[in-house]
Amino acid sequence: MTRLPVVAVVGRPNVGKSTLVNRILKRRAAVVQEKPGVTRDRREFNAEWAGGPFVVVDTGGWEASRGGLIADVRGQAGAAVAGADLVLVVTDATTPIGDDDLAVARIVQTSNLPAILIANKADGARAELELAHLWALGLGEPQPISALHGRNIGDLLDTVIGLLPEPTDEPEPEATPTLAILGRPNVGKSTLLNRLAGEQRVVVSPEPGTTRDPVDTVVELDGARYRIVDTAGIRRAARVGDSTEFYSVVRAKETLANADVALLVIDGTQGVTHQEQRLAEAIVEAGAGLVVLLNKWDATDTEQKEVTTEGVG
Repeated sequence: MTRLPVVAVVGRPNVGKSTLVNRILKRRAAVVQEKPGVTRDRREFNAEWAGGPFVVVDTGGWEASRGGLIADVRGQAGAAVAGADLVLVVTDATTPIGDDDLAVARIVQTSNLPAILIANKADGARAELELAHLWALGLGEPQPISALHGRNIGDLLDTVIGLLPEPTDEPEPEATPTLAILGRPNVGKSTLLNRLAGEQRVVVSPEPGTTRDPVDTVVELDGARYRIVDTAGIRRAARVGDSTEFYSVVRAKETLANADVALLVIDGTQGVTHQEQRLAEAIVEAGAGLVVLLNKWDATDTEQKEVTTEGVG
């Protein structure tokens, strides 16, 4: 197996990181919307430019001054930097430097990794003349691009390939079965993945809809390797409120189509709903194995346990 070099894309919220990732991939793989905080977990994609393969990692927006969910997002971005060979620091060419930009720059400087400072949303020659303020980040010359319109992307990728190490050969692993974690929002899917992975692989929050994109990791359980994919919570179509959630649900269903086994997580305190029945039908139709997991069982009273168990049966 070939170990590909890794490029981490980091920056504060809403500077266009996921748009850049999609431009590099030449497809809409990362969920993008004109509001901050759409990306929360780190996601890895295989990419290629001029015959040079690499892995690009999309991350959530870095916000230095907030805790809770935002702190977890920072942790995911920090983990992406720790595992990278090159860091793309994305900034907004049209706005002044903020504390979050400075915090990202300091983290990258501390890592001692090669980095490219990207001035995104530079949609014309005039914008390229107004980038002097970005030198204050201490990351070298800003590279003006427009991820949305594709401006200067080729030049950027030429620079990326020139800075990356060569791929290295590693022992070929055995075929790895894929387990997809599915369920309604906030039933504990991401908590399950983190528990199986033994690390904070995905952001967990009481807020429904924390996971936006499928996030996968390879774990070893009882000596066997599995690829486990956490997906966005799937609600009834009538309740899918915006384009971000719509595309998240689409990607969850795509993950199911490629899974060997689906882990259907049900909140034991709420019991089986019509949506779980629909998900079970979709899993069977996809030809995947089905394992039903009753989560939050310790918080479920005796009467509700009977109701939930009967509903599963």
